Amino acid sequence: MSFFVHPPSWQLSESVVTSETVYHNRRRFLKTLIGAGIGASLLPLTACKSSVFQQSELAMTYNLPALENLTKNPNFAEVDRPITDQSLASSYNNFYEFGGNKSIWPAAQALPTNPWTVEVGGLVKNPRTYDLDDLKRKFPLEERIYRFRCVEAWSMVLPWVGFPMKALMAEVEPTSAAKFIRFTSFYDPNITKGPGFHLGTLPWPYTESLRLDEMANELAFFALGIYGKELPKQHGAPIRAVLPWKYGFKGAKSIVKVEFVAEQPATYWNTLVPSEYDFEANVNPSKPHPRWSQATEKFISSGPNLSWEVRATLPYNGYGIYVARLYS
Repeated sequence: MSFFVHPPSWQLSESVVTSETVYHNRRRFLKTLIGAGIGASLLPLTACKSSVFQQSELAMTYNLPALENLTKNPNFAEVDRPITDQSLASSYNNFYEFGGNKSIWPAAQALPTNPWTVEVGGLVKNPRTYDLDDLKRKFPLEERIYRFRCVEAWSMVLPWVGFPMKALMAEVEPTSAAKFIRFTSFYDPNITKGPGFHLGTLPWPYTESLRLDEMANELAFFALGIYGKELPKQHGAPIRAVLPWKYGFKGAKSIVKVEFVAEQPATYWNTLVPSEYDFEANVNPSKPHPRWSQATEKFISSGPNLSWEVRATLPYNGYGIYVARLYS
């Protein structure tokens, strides 16, 4: 989500990026370059101010139609901090398919979202293919205010609109052989061109996964909107996964396929740098990232400019009462 400030640490000079040593040592390249890109957002949060023109262009991306007939879930109506300002939430995003920086919202507008279908299949009794109207009719929409915690140690509070994942599970009926769910994001190499620097072969399309019991948890959510309106493209329109007790990279954006499978599937960041981004990815203040602490986070709150305050990271992002039993 954000404005143009200090260049992130992965924006190296051309001579460094294309050196023969880096080029031929892909594992080291991925760990030092990709990993640094993931953590780069910790530094630039303080000097962010966009022009009036940028704000106007940004507002056009999230001034979308309101979602009708939604209810507010009373169990998730508030948290211990304010909702992040919409302009900040819409301008400071990770969406790696469109680049490696946080000011991804202009590039993300290239995402084609109409028409859109989501194929649900694999080890299920009732495979389905839904379009967006199907999803809105079949599954009652509700608003849930959730904390959002990035693995990069920044956080927000966001009012998602969507439906619980367990409702989809009930519709398609996984078989007893299904143990995991794989989410696949939209990918077209002519549109989703990835970061603008050489990283070698990347495992597109973006995929993420949950265990079946995680997907069945009350918190697991498919978002079709945010702030009461349709989901902007930079947030992963038109449908994304929201898993508030896990780091944000687990929330697959722009989902086109949901597959129920028997074996744990490969996932994007865990494939690239498994020593830094594990499969489970639960928010854990006592388990540091190899290159930074997770004990605190920079909470992005409100106002016309990007601002933040340091807060203690909560185990399971504050949702242990719902999910801790899954990991005992």
